[in-house]
Amino acid sequence: MPFLPLDLDGYTDLPPGRIANMVTYLEMRTPPASPRGDRPDLRVRRIERPETASYRQLYSRIGERWLWFSRAVMPEEELRALLSRPDTETRYLEDDTGPIGLSEIHVGRDDVEIAMFGVVPEAAGRGAAAVLMDATLAAAWRPGIERVWLHTCSFDSPAALPFYAKSGFRPYKFAVEVSPDPRLTGHLPRSAGPHIPLIEPEERS
Repeated sequence: MPFLPLDLDGYTDLPPGRIANMVTYLEMRTPPASPRGDRPDLRVRRIERPETASYRQLYSRIGERWLWFSRAVMPEEELRALLSRPDTETRYLEDDTGPIGLSEIHVGRDDVEIAMFGVVPEAAGRGAAAVLMDATLAAAWRPGIERVWLHTCSFDSPAALPFYAKSGFRPYKFAVEVSPDPRLTGHLPRSAGPHIPLIEPEERS
């Protein structure tokens, strides 16, 4: 794709088939004071070497309605290698039905990125995300770590940003992500992300 200059003081038209996503980066510089409470009906389990099929299924259950696509478009071998890296840790939140939440962290020399985080729709609003976040932060804050960071975006639940702020994260940077629409490339069903209009390329040509 040719380089597309971004107008930093106005609108920038995108080529047909492309979508834009506003990204907010957040960070935490000190560990939270204490967990928000125990839930005996929920457990967080580290998955040492996740099977890509089960990972993709859970990822889709959580994010398809919000148009999550980064792992959906990732080639199989690349995803398997990422999840197998020694600096990648994957955890599932589970109840008596099975996995209902996912967190994936990447551990650096002095910081940790929470690269994936979310719960399935039926678990939203009942404290499940807080349980998963508490366990994720407990794993992230280890000796030598000075910062934990993550990002959310307009292709995510509207509840995500307030939840991260309540968890102790503070925003520090914006970005704009431009990508092919995964519903047009076949990586996601055309019904995914109904809050983002699906525009056929021929409608823009």
